[in-house]
Parts: sequence; structure tokens; C-alpha cells
Amino acid sequence: MPIMQIDYGTPEYDQMVRLRDEILRRPLGLIFTAEDLEPDKKDILIAAFDDGRMIGCCILRDEGNNTIRLRQMAVRNNQQGKGIGQQIMRFAETLARDKGYRVLSMHARDTAIGFYEKQGYKVIGQGFMEVTIPHHKMEKLLI
Repeated sequence: MPIMQIDYGTPEYDQMVRLRDEILRRPLGLIFTAEDLEPDKKDILIAAFDDGRMIGCCILRDEGNNTIRLRQMAVRNNQQGKGIGQQIMRFAETLARDKGYRVLSMHARDTAIGFYEKQGYKVIGQGFMEVTIPHHKMEKLLI
């Protein structure tokens, strides 16, 4: 299963937007706007493929102070539980570390906290609402 960095505006990016929409937005009754997708131009886009079809993805965004934030982590429903998310996380962490980042943070949906804790992430602070559902900030040192 190849995992790689992809470029904004490519057919692979279009697949990523469709996957994020299917897994992360539509179930909440939300849609992406052009304004929502605009910042993707500057972000690090990561995707996992199986036979040319995207099965998982995430985005890394520079937050300053040697911190990068994981966003929009998604794995196709029929592929969850197979270790794909864990492999995407390892790839993202290695890439971030290689680029000089020392902390990887995220706003994790409460339903995903257990997954991220297994990857070594710690909950930071109190919960909050984002895109209509409960989240917590989580972090991991990349050293």
C-alpha cells in the first residue's frame, strides 16, 4: 500500500476531497466550500492508495513554533481496522520530523481519541465543539 505526499489541484487531490467529504463532512450534514479548501494549497497533503484508489488521507498544516497540526484524517469505512490509519500516522510523523517539526498536534474527534492514544498522543486541556461534534486537542513530541 503506497503512502505518499500528493499535490494540490491534481487528480489525486480531487480524490482526497471526495474521500474527506464522504467520511468527514457528509455524515455531519456539512459540505466543503471553496473557502474551506483554499488553505490546502499551502498544506502537506498525504494519501494512501490501494490499486490506484485512495483509501486514506490526512493533511499537515504548519502552526509555527516547530509545531505541525494533523487535520482531516480519514480512512474509507470498509478499510478501517486494518492498520491503514496507523501507517498514515507513521508516515506523517516521519515526514514532519524530517522537516524539522518537534510537535505534532491535532483537534481529535472524541470518538477517535483511543486510536490516537495508541499512537502515543496525549489529550491537552478541555474538550470543545468543532464542526458540530466534541473534540479534544492532542499532541505528541516528535523526538
